[in-house]
Amino acid sequence: MIRCKPLLGTFVEIRIEDQLPPLKALEEAFLAIEQVQSLMGFHNPDSELSQINARSHLESVRIHPWTAEVLRIAKEVYLQSQGLFNCGIGHHLVKSGLLPKHKKLKDYAFGGIEDLQFIKPLLVRSPLPLCLDLGGIAKGYAVDKAVDALIAKGIEVGSVNAGGDIRVFGNHSQDIQIRNPSRPHELIQIGSMAVGAIATSSLYFSNCNTSPKSFMVNPLNQEHVEFSESYSVVASRCVYADALTKVVSISRNTRHPCLSHFSAQAIRIPNTQSL
Repeated sequence: MIRCKPLLGTFVEIRIEDQLPPLKALEEAFLAIEQVQSLMGFHNPDSELSQINARSHLESVRIHPWTAEVLRIAKEVYLQSQGLFNCGIGHHLVKSGLLPKHKKLKDYAFGGIEDLQFIKPLLVRSPLPLCLDLGGIAKGYAVDKAVDALIAKGIEVGSVNAGGDIRVFGNHSQDIQIRNPSRPHELIQIGSMAVGAIATSSLYFSNCNTSPKSFMVNPLNQEHVEFSESYSVVASRCVYADALTKVVSISRNTRHPCLSHFSAQAIRIPNTQSL
C-alpha cells in the first residue's frame, strides 16, 4: 500500500507491505511528520524554531524533546564537520528571498548553531540573536519519526520518502532511485537497500526559483554554493544522511572525515551535460 501527502515543502510517500490493517499506522506516521513540521518549520512564525530565533537571545526558551534532539544532532554535525554544517545561516536565505522575513535582519549580528546553549535538557538560550533554519536536517528527522511510528504499530516492512530523503526498513530489499543530474525528470537506480537511509542534495531545479542564488550556503565564507552534480549519503538514520549531504556538497568531498564518525558513505553522480 502506498499513500502520499504534501508535507515538509515536498510530497511524502509512505509505502508498506504488511498484511496488517495499515490505516492507523499510516495515520500515526503522517501525524509524526506533521508534528516535526509544526515544531521546526521556519515558515511558521509560531513554531518552536521561530520562538528560538525570536527570543533565545533575550530569555531561555523551553522546547519539545524532538526539537531538542534535532538541535543536539545539528551541533554534533557542526563539530564533526568543522563548521561546514551550520543551520545558523537562515538570515542569508532570507536576504536571498528563499525564506520568509520574520524580523528586520539589519538590526542583528547573528550567531550560529554553536552559540545555542542547553541550559537544561529542554531549555535553550543564546548569547547572540539567531536565525536558525533546520531545513537541512529536520526533513530527515521527520522521516525517521514516521518510520518509528510505523514500526510501533507493528509494520515490519516499508519505506518513507520525503522528496528524496528515504528510509527503508524490514527484511526485503527495495530499489533506490534518485534523479539523474543530467536529466532531472529521469530516475536512475543506484542500488537496493533493506535497512537504512539515503538523502540527496542537488540543485536540479534551482533555476526554477525566483531567487538567482542557490539555497545552499557555505557557513565558512557565507557564500551561496553552486554545483551541477548530485551528492547522496547513506546512513543508519535519515537525520544523519540529510545533514551530511550538505557537508559533502559544500566540500565536494565524498570522503569527508566526518562521514566515518556517523558510519556513513557518500555517492557523487556527475552531470554529464556539464562535462
